[in-house]
Amino acid sequence: MGIEPILFYSFATVLLVSASAVITVRNPVRAALFLVLTFFASAALWLLLEAEFLAVALVLVYVGAVMVLFLFVVMMLDINLARLREGFIKFLPVGLLIAVVMVAVLVLVVGPEQFGLAKFAEPARHNADYSNSRELGLILYTVYVYPFEIAAVILLVAIVAAIALTLRHRPTTKYQNSTEQIAVQRNQRLRIVEMPSEERK
Repeated sequence: MGIEPILFYSFATVLLVSASAVITVRNPVRAALFLVLTFFASAALWLLLEAEFLAVALVLVYVGAVMVLFLFVVMMLDINLARLREGFIKFLPVGLLIAVVMVAVLVLVVGPEQFGLAKFAEPARHNADYSNSRELGLILYTVYVYPFEIAAVILLVAIVAAIALTLRHRPTTKYQNSTEQIAVQRNQRLRIVEMPSEERK
């Protein structure tokens, strides 16, 4: 047995343990940090599957941006931990039921029969100069170019709508006027004070 199965089972174990800790720990900050560890373990598994682009995108987008935002929001909010514990026990049966349904759906959709891995055949190896980023770009901008452009337009409309909904002009809010800042004169910012020099004895 080579090193790849050992790495796979190691990262898969870390992934399962950290994902379980995300929903079981009481502290929200620790839960967010465990989620970061889950993303890193998932990125390592994608590297083993020769999906370098997805692994790098997961680390840069989710760990580098989304999780920083999550940690900032969690640390800035005043969260009542006692109330969270009460809600966890209250909704535990519903959560377990949803988890069982999700596992069943994953088994049906991502089963070995769906991908031809019933006999655990080893996937085909690529050459050293193979780039899945290039292959993904070719497929994305040729076969799926119209769905990609439609998704981009939808995201643009969502961004504009979010800005329009949250944009409120309040009379008490102070705004910067770049035109007035550039047109300012020297005597409006600088004041020269003449002081007599001191003589040392």
